[in-house]
Amino acid sequence: MMLRVSCAALALGMLVPTPAQAQTVEELQQQIDELKAQVKALTEARTAVPVTATPSAATSATQAAAAGTQTGSAQPGTQLASSQTAPANAPGWVAPKKHWYDRLQLRGYTQMRYNAFVGGDDTAPSGLSRLRSVHDASINDNGGFSLRRVRLVLQGDITDNLQLYLQHDFGSAVNNQSNGERREHYGQLRDAYVDWFLDDEHSFRLRFGQSKVPFGWENLQSSSNRLTLDRSDAMNSGVPSERDLGIAAYYTPPHVQAIWDRLSKGGQKLFGNYGAFGVAAYNGQGTNRTEQNGNLMTVALATWPFELDGLGGAFEGQVLELGGSAMLNKFRPEVRTGGVTAIDYDDNRVGVHAILYPQPFGVQAEWNWGRGPEFDTSVQAILEKKLSGGYVQLMYDLGDVGMGRMMPYGRWQRYRGGWKASTNAPRLETDELELGVEWQIMKELEFTVAYANMKRSEADERRTGRAEGDLIRTQIQWNY
Repeated sequence: MMLRVSCAALALGMLVPTPAQAQTVEELQQQIDELKAQVKALTEARTAVPVTATPSAATSATQAAAAGTQTGSAQPGTQLASSQTAPANAPGWVAPKKHWYDRLQLRGYTQMRYNAFVGGDDTAPSGLSRLRSVHDASINDNGGFSLRRVRLVLQGDITDNLQLYLQHDFGSAVNNQSNGERREHYGQLRDAYVDWFLDDEHSFRLRFGQSKVPFGWENLQSSSNRLTLDRSDAMNSGVPSERDLGIAAYYTPPHVQAIWDRLSKGGQKLFGNYGAFGVAAYNGQGTNRTEQNGNLMTVALATWPFELDGLGGAFEGQVLELGGSAMLNKFRPEVRTGGVTAIDYDDNRVGVHAILYPQPFGVQAEWNWGRGPEFDTSVQAILEKKLSGGYVQLMYDLGDVGMGRMMPYGRWQRYRGGWKASTNAPRLETDELELGVEWQIMKELEFTVAYANMKRSEADERRTGRAEGDLIRTQIQWNY
């Protein structure tokens, strides 16, 4: 009997832990719970943030977890949380890898127009000018709706110092499809270039490909951002369609870029960053045209924004931008008999610009002078002749009037000279007054309505004289 009691007591002693043993079990259980919590936190963090840990970072995390387990002082997940929320420059932090589709952006805009003649020479007998514009083919006696531009842009960073820009326009037309009839809405290449930044601040870049020619401030401004419906005849006559194929170099000092960034943030319509200084060389025949001689067109641009805060009062926050550009070129116009001339014509000019950004009142003006090809009706031949012209534009930013932002404007323009983009480089004589208002209903939708009084010679050497007329012009633009 005593033997049985002793055996039972011995068994009970083995099953029931002593106080010291109970303490050891609790410590082990606590360490197991801490490890489980750390593993769970690590799994959740790796699922939420795609961070690729380096071997050293992984080793440090393992060692820290082990240290916390041994001492029992670390709280579950404390070390992991601090490593996951560490700043980008923390030791062991590796930036998530960007895929090619993370670096590229697809965007664009579309402009639909309707022009209505109030009165004037929408038609004319053979040989006399009708009221037409070199910028808008829908200004004619038939009227109707038109898609002026349908742009699609693919742009982005190939690397940190290499940027891609590709733009197509699906609002272009092709002529002579059926007895001279136009076909609308064909795709045409506008821009295809790459920017190579030579410094980490992105102040200096080289541009290769088809891009805008840095001549004239308004020519460089995007049509999606321009206040008036069309560019002026005078400034656009040097580079119709604004582009050519070649190489350009642009430099923008950081403090100049800071001024432009501030203006852009405030909703100002800038010209796009083509540098405070730029030099370039192009084929010289124009957008999507084959080079016809061995000469290159050379262009230079300089523009500088001046902050007027020092003048005090009404000039607080105002910026006045001044600059100029010059172009040297040899050009061969298309001729009525087919092909281009066998003669290289001088196509040289110099221009100046001034912009007081509307805050709220603004002024914008440009003028250029030079020589270029022009058809002389008296000798029935293309000659080198003087050209000159420009525009003056006033604008006022009303801001948000409760239904969106509104900006009324008025522009007067004048030009006398050849239009080299048309067959036989006919002479243009343009005088025009345009009064309008742009209504930015929202960021993605804009509406413009304008009244225009036009006096123009038609861009066709077979028609003489000038036509006059009054039009109501409308445009709706949607951005995407």
